[in-house]
Amino acid sequence: MAVVIREAGYVLVNAPDFVQYGSKPVRDIEEKSSLLQDIRGHLRTYEDVLNYAPHQVFIGNKYPDELHDVSKPWYEHLLDDGQRYGPFGEIMPEDEFYGWMKVADDFDLVWLEPSFLDRIRDKFASHPFISEAQVKKLGEGKPVEKITEILGQGAAAPLYYYGELVGALRRDHDNDDTLKPVVLMENLMAKASGVLAMRYLLKRAGMEPTDVDFVLDCTETAIGDRYNRGGGSLSKAMAEMTGCMNATGNDTRAFCCAPNHALINAAGLVGSGIHKNVIVAGGGCLAKMGMKYAAHLKHNMPILEDVLGGMAFLISNDDGVSPVMRLDAVGKHTVAAGSAQQSIMTALVIDPLNKLGMKVTDVDKFSTELHNPEITLPAGSGDTPGTNYKIMASLATIKKQIDKSEIEQFVKQRGMPGYAPTQGHIPSAVPFLGHALTAMKQGKMKRAMFVAKGSLFLGRMSQLSDGLSFILEANNNHASVKA
Repeated sequence: MAVVIREAGYVLVNAPDFVQYGSKPVRDIEEKSSLLQDIRGHLRTYEDVLNYAPHQVFIGNKYPDELHDVSKPWYEHLLDDGQRYGPFGEIMPEDEFYGWMKVADDFDLVWLEPSFLDRIRDKFASHPFISEAQVKKLGEGKPVEKITEILGQGAAAPLYYYGELVGALRRDHDNDDTLKPVVLMENLMAKASGVLAMRYLLKRAGMEPTDVDFVLDCTETAIGDRYNRGGGSLSKAMAEMTGCMNATGNDTRAFCCAPNHALINAAGLVGSGIHKNVIVAGGGCLAKMGMKYAAHLKHNMPILEDVLGGMAFLISNDDGVSPVMRLDAVGKHTVAAGSAQQSIMTALVIDPLNKLGMKVTDVDKFSTELHNPEITLPAGSGDTPGTNYKIMASLATIKKQIDKSEIEQFVKQRGMPGYAPTQGHIPSAVPFLGHALTAMKQGKMKRAMFVAKGSLFLGRMSQLSDGLSFILEANNNHASVKA
């Protein structure tokens, strides 16, 4: 039986006061404390985050190709109708997310000051996914004296809201670096943002959490302790908080390629009959917030890496409506494939299409690493999706599937502008899944290909790269496709 991707959910969390805890900023601030004020002086308001066109694409209010019509730089040409909520999810403000972090905390790690809790309590309680029991879990807060005491002892990291001290996140072991405050902060933020995306996914699917059998986490954040630093399971922690009481799960780690690995693993679990409904989910990566901040400061632009991404996908048996994963032509970057970009793209794009007797022109849209170029170009990192599409187009000319004169048209028509936060697993191909699912169900698209690459050499265990791709097709049993 065919395996389908039924639905997708996406969220962004505006977290400007956490930019300073990104891996790059935190190291630089330790060397030069005055950087903190420079960073705070270049943070965006929540309204600017809402009206930033790429963010509206991420939550489904705009289609990626609409970015061609927005003047650049996008951060200077803000929309005037940006919305918090979109078809796929929402853009959550920081104050409410503190509530989500507190609810995600089962070990009293997050200490929030009572007056701040009083300010956010009603707003937090009004969220449609928050229960009365979760509101009670906020508690009454910790006295300011207690918060300043543990901060003075170096036993916690300060928590801020627009630069105002509102709490602390404490360590949970004196000598375990994997349980120090910033690491636990990374893990809690990944858990909470992943759960938020899962809740939107379930809402879109019209499914009860108890109907989920298995959860696969694909976040870049590993959880554990000093004896098992990446042991997991963030997936089961997210399942618990989401109310998936009949589910178990495990974590998939493959750098930026993890979402595609997890989706294909999920398809295998469903296709084999082991599980009926599998969720693949990934929360945001705090370590990569503010990663390019220095370049943004140099160009006197706002720090655009001030949001966490979150995403979730539901994989099930064929329902006659949802788009089908073509498991007979999965593209993989083998050990022997080599690290040259042409070799990687051949393995991930040309080879699986050849297996099906197809050309690149049989694919309506290719989704690759959708890093927002407005974040990466100032740092000299290039336009990652634009480069990938040009490589694909060049390969297609070599294979005589398109003419050289059609390269620019291929890039624009079958590619798309990058629009996702630069958090590794978040931009890696799958941000477009929600748009593709919608278009295919409406009969507006036949086929899309999702191409992800990973950098295994970052772990210093191998010089290898990684890559995985899959094809998604409109369901032939769906009425709109037949028509």
